[in-house]
Amino acid sequence: MDIGANNFYQSDEVNSQRVEFYNQFRMKIVGNLITPKSVKHGQTCPALVVGHPMGAVKEQSANLYATKMAEQGYITLAIDLPFWGESDGEPRNLVAPELYAESFSAAVDYLQGLEQVTSALIGGIGICGSGVFLISAAKIDPRLKAIATVSMYDMGAATRHGLGHSVTREQRAAMIAEAAEQRSRESAGADIAYTGGTADEITEDSHPIAKEFYDFYRTPRGQFAPEGLAPLLTTHPTLSSNVRFLNFYPFNDIETISPRPMLFIAGENAHSFEFSETAHRLADEPKELFVVPGAGHVDLYDGMNVIPWQKLVAFFDAAFAVSHPVNR
Repeated sequence: MDIGANNFYQSDEVNSQRVEFYNQFRMKIVGNLITPKSVKHGQTCPALVVGHPMGAVKEQSANLYATKMAEQGYITLAIDLPFWGESDGEPRNLVAPELYAESFSAAVDYLQGLEQVTSALIGGIGICGSGVFLISAAKIDPRLKAIATVSMYDMGAATRHGLGHSVTREQRAAMIAEAAEQRSRESAGADIAYTGGTADEITEDSHPIAKEFYDFYRTPRGQFAPEGLAPLLTTHPTLSSNVRFLNFYPFNDIETISPRPMLFIAGENAHSFEFSETAHRLADEPKELFVVPGAGHVDLYDGMNVIPWQKLVAFFDAAFAVSHPVNR
């Protein structure tokens, strides 16, 4: 299937600028603010915060979604989560789910201060791991009026149980022990160690999921790193902090987001499908699970031919009940 991969898509219909703002922890968050050229002076639009896959940067998938939605009349903000990309946070690649979620609320703060944004009409799109960070934010931030996730990964469940509940209690105990030992070593001056993420090399015998991620993150299709960040470090979290996901339960109280609408988009063949399915089951109405026929997990990162753009636009249009200045 030709998915039409185009992660670095550019559009003549929008303006893009790098912006900086701060979260409640006084950490600088960096984003790309993308505005439709069709918006006239004095006109306001609804806005969307867009989060990148876990371990990625805003230029990987998030910028694409932000650009395409801006073409449809939305002001969008693709952000780097703390410890990743250009946003603040040391050491780099630290796992901090609470701070990831806070970034979406900080982005709402920023968007509400823009003259071109209809401040009461702000929603979010979370891709892969950002889907659960967005849900975590929305549970305590009612300013996020509509929530859409794409190829969502429950980073808590995936770390605790693995895909299909394949991780044993003994394996979790070993993971915790290894992280604690590494933390002790680093506190004594050892170099930071990294874990998981996308393989830096694959072979014919590599697992299909490893090949799927490699094809995006380690090839020209999607490989990207801001200046000073080695490309092959992208997606690898620090070993000592990765266990924080064991304490992360984003679907607890997900029903409290209602009556704000939620849309869960997942590929029919996605190895992560179980997470969108679970979230949809636990959420209250209004909610929808939209399955993309034949698509896998990473296909929805940048597959221009398979990402359901019309569904996303229709969802937010209905949630905000507004018309836009662009011709569709």
